Amino acid sequence: MRGIFTVAMRARQKLGKYRIEKKLSSGGFATVYQAMDTIEGIRVALKIPHAGPMTTDAMADFRREVRVAAKLNHPNILLLKDASVIEDQLVITFPLGERSLADRLQRRMALATALDFGGQLLEALAYAHQQHIIHCDVKPENIVLFAGDQLRLTDFGIAKFAQKTIRGSGTGTVGYMAPEQAMGKPSQRSDVFSAGLILYRMFSGEWPEWPYSWPPPGYRNVRAKLSPEFIQFLKRSIDPNPRNRFRDAEHMRNVYVRLKNRQLNQIARRKRNTA
Repeated sequence: MRGIFTVAMRARQKLGKYRIEKKLSSGGFATVYQAMDTIEGIRVALKIPHAGPMTTDAMADFRREVRVAAKLNHPNILLLKDASVIEDQLVITFPLGERSLADRLQRRMALATALDFGGQLLEALAYAHQQHIIHCDVKPENIVLFAGDQLRLTDFGIAKFAQKTIRGSGTGTVGYMAPEQAMGKPSQRSDVFSAGLILYRMFSGEWPEWPYSWPPPGYRNVRAKLSPEFIQFLKRSIDPNPRNRFRDAEHMRNVYVRLKNRQLNQIARRKRNTA
């Protein structure tokens, strides 16, 4: 057994070629730091999973998950720059974004912005599902925003690896997981559910909660903004029964694009009528 442990990093501390600048966030499975790559001269995000002693099998799992993430090449998926063991710590390196969607959700979001972010998120998931990859941990903390409101989904496989390492079984984050995923049966429809929760939150300002009965909190806000057809789209996305949801993110994305374009046209007409 090989011992690998996560130790809290301090500002100006060196970790290989990286110099830690500050902690960005800390969740149940990893801590993210802003760091300077002293070789390339650029700032990066370092994700260091919380992990106890590592077996050979666990390290093999880590390598497989990293290789999967490294193959994903899409403008709405965060590029994996590097993954390695530095000074007995697992270190995953990503480009440094401006903030997470979780941070952005702390203040009000215009309808057009929410429609744009939703489209970008579904483009990322649709691409992953086309590659037969299930994310299993779609949540605002795993969505990074860059300049120009470009959205990138991250943590493909990494969160799954970290959770398997800590808990021994099960993947996902409570509060964002589909019911069947919580029972250990994730599928592409589970990612659809998690994406649907995020979409609903962006449009309503509130999170649906278990048991996900309809209508959820914030329904009045949704009705004031979206067409009945769009609301049915959201209802279908977060249906507790996976059979009632979209079969995958590609199917969901295709329907969303049509509804999004109609909604944007309505916004444009309102602006013209009030000009």
